[in-house]
Amino acid sequence: MRELHKAGIEVILDVVFNHTGEGNEMGPMISFKGVDNPTYYTLTGTISDPLRYYMNFTGCGNSVDLENSQTIRFVLDSLRYWVEKMHVDGFRFDLASVLGREYGGFRRSASFFDAISQDPILTRTKLIAEPWDLGTYQVGNFPVDWSEWNGKFRDTVRKFGKGDDSQMRDLGWRVTGSADLYEDDGRSAYNSVNFITCHDGFTLNDLVSYNYKHNDANLESNNDGSNDNNSWNCGWEGNTDDSGIAAMRRQLVKNFACSLLFSSGTPMILGGDEFMRTQNGNNNAYCQDNEISWFDWNEIGKQRDLIVFFKKAIAFTREYPILQSRKFLAGTDDDGNRIPDISWFGPDGGGPKWDDPEARTLCYMLDGAEARSTAGDYQLFLVLNSDYKAQSVNLPVLNGKNWFRVIDTSLQRSEDFLETGDEVLIDPPGTYIANPRSTVVLISKKKQ
Repeated sequence: MRELHKAGIEVILDVVFNHTGEGNEMGPMISFKGVDNPTYYTLTGTISDPLRYYMNFTGCGNSVDLENSQTIRFVLDSLRYWVEKMHVDGFRFDLASVLGREYGGFRRSASFFDAISQDPILTRTKLIAEPWDLGTYQVGNFPVDWSEWNGKFRDTVRKFGKGDDSQMRDLGWRVTGSADLYEDDGRSAYNSVNFITCHDGFTLNDLVSYNYKHNDANLESNNDGSNDNNSWNCGWEGNTDDSGIAAMRRQLVKNFACSLLFSSGTPMILGGDEFMRTQNGNNNAYCQDNEISWFDWNEIGKQRDLIVFFKKAIAFTREYPILQSRKFLAGTDDDGNRIPDISWFGPDGGGPKWDDPEARTLCYMLDGAEARSTAGDYQLFLVLNSDYKAQSVNLPVLNGKNWFRVIDTSLQRSEDFLETGDEVLIDPPGTYIANPRSTVVLISKKKQ
């Protein structure tokens, strides 16, 4: 841990306090069942046969009872150990809605949350919730000092990315930090942990390669894993030698990388997505300790250009911090330069068609002067085009500057993401053709 901290890397520990490995009333007795069954588990039963059956909000047979003070003490002791002895920086809580179940439902002020907020050790750590369980979906409803995996960001960006109808308005909320979820209780865009893929479900490669899950190797007749993946195979299910399909898949992966890294919030990348790791369509590979879930490091050499794209995108967010503003972008001019922090456009230069089900192109301009940095006075113009047709985009008029192209995911690998100083002048000015299913980023600069 010390070496990771020396390298500037914080460690977030993934913890599972929502269930144990003892299963339900038919499962084995391993630990808590034999210690104090009704204290550690949420149980139900009848008058004649009380507290025999296990409430199962986790899909694993049982649910840990965090209403009980002894169980809370046990969990807090464990968390403090990891902080004080192992020096972790925070925790991501699996199926964290279970931790807030109290009096028959989820409560933001549940005893477990209160106990953490009053603990002098744990209150200084990063706390991240997976804000759902099998019975409740609580995105946006956790306490003010918690961040959350933003499942709405995942779903909306996936749907928009493959060209679904009626995604524009919700996409506007997601790329600006999801103020509709986090602003009312005093949280910031930072509290939205944005992601498109995670350890559960498809990898990014499989998201653009499969319309359906392929979990036969799990020996549950393909009944396990989610059926709601919002994926698109680009015209062929699984691996293909078709160069056109392969190119479209790589373009979509780059689009997703831009949507993830350039949206307000805290981005989370699934390891291996940067080099097209595949699980061959398996979206529930927890039980596969083999080639299905392993990393094939040989792919790094084959996918070098995609890795470079991810690196450039990460570096771009650091160079232009308006892309990761903690405050919600709301169309206000806070620095007095008469340019709003964000301005929205449709391809024609007017406002977006937020409620048009067939609108699939979102354009917006960010004022870099709103976020203090060494980059100086600049604006960024982003075009997210999920339409199967090219769009002629009218560009905002600049005062004394010109638009230069930085990113166009539809272009070949040497042109798709240009280095600082190599940006291409938009000439003639005024319009840009956004190719089908592409992401474009322009920057304002003075013509040399």
